[in-house]
Amino acid sequence: MGKESNYVSKQPDAEGIIHWTDEENQVWHDLVDRQLKCIPGKACDEYMKGLDLLDLPKDRIPQLHELNEVLERETGWQVAAVPALIPFDEFFRLLANKQFPVATFIRTREEFDYLQEPDIFHEIFGHCPLLTNPAFAHFTHQYGKLGYAATPKERVYLARLYWFTVEFGLLQTDEGIRIYGGGILSSPAETEYAVNSDKPERHPLKALDALRTPYRIDIIQPVYYTINSVDELFEISDMDIMALVREAMELGLFEPKFPPKDAA
Repeated sequence: MGKESNYVSKQPDAEGIIHWTDEENQVWHDLVDRQLKCIPGKACDEYMKGLDLLDLPKDRIPQLHELNEVLERETGWQVAAVPALIPFDEFFRLLANKQFPVATFIRTREEFDYLQEPDIFHEIFGHCPLLTNPAFAHFTHQYGKLGYAATPKERVYLARLYWFTVEFGLLQTDEGIRIYGGGILSSPAETEYAVNSDKPERHPLKALDALRTPYRIDIIQPVYYTINSVDELFEISDMDIMALVREAMELGLFEPKFPPKDAA
C-alpha cells in the first residue's frame, strides 16, 4: 500500500484500553446515529442480528475487547488494532488467523461524509456485525488464507472479489434488495443508492465476473453483484478461487463502467 494516511491510529494502553477524546466519541455517536436511521429495511437480516449481538455503544467508541467477547463466542473471530494503513501481507495474515484489522482512528468532521481509507467506524459498524455470521466469517477466513499465499498480481484480482462481496455485496431476497457489504452499510448515500436507485447495474454474482470487474474506491459504485443468501458465501468459499483468478488473468478485465480518475 503505497499511499500515506493523514491519520494516525491510537495505541492501546497497558490494559488494552484506547483513550478517545470527547470529540472523537461525539463523531462516533453522530455517525452511528445517522446510519441507524438509514439502514432499516435496507440492511440484511443477518447484519441486523449481528448489530443486536454486538450491542454497540452509541455515546462512545467501543473498546476492542468488548467486540472480541462477542465475536469469539459467535464465530471464533477477534478484531486487531492496526495502523491507519497496513501492507497487504499483514492484512491477509490477520484474516487468515481470524483477526479482523481495525485501524484505531476515527475520521474528522471535515471528512464526515466520505473517507477513502477505512476508519474505526467503517470497520466496526460496517463489517463487525456480519462477522458474527458463520458464512460471512468463513468466507473472510478463507479469503485471508488464499490472499496470504497469493502472488502480488493474484492479490490484485482477489481484491475485486472482496470488493464486490465483503465491501459492496447485495442480497436479492424475497423482500427485495438488501445490503451485506460493509462499504455500503457505513455510507448513508450509498445505502440509499444501492437499494433504491435505478442507476446502478445489479448482476447475480459469478465469482469469475467479479474478479474481472474494475472498480474505483472514490465514487458511488456503478455495478453491484447480488447473491440470494449470505449462506451462498459458504459455496463460494469452497470453489477453487485461485483457478478462477488465473482464468480471470488470462481473460483480462471488463471495460470500466466509470471514467478514468483524471477525467472524473
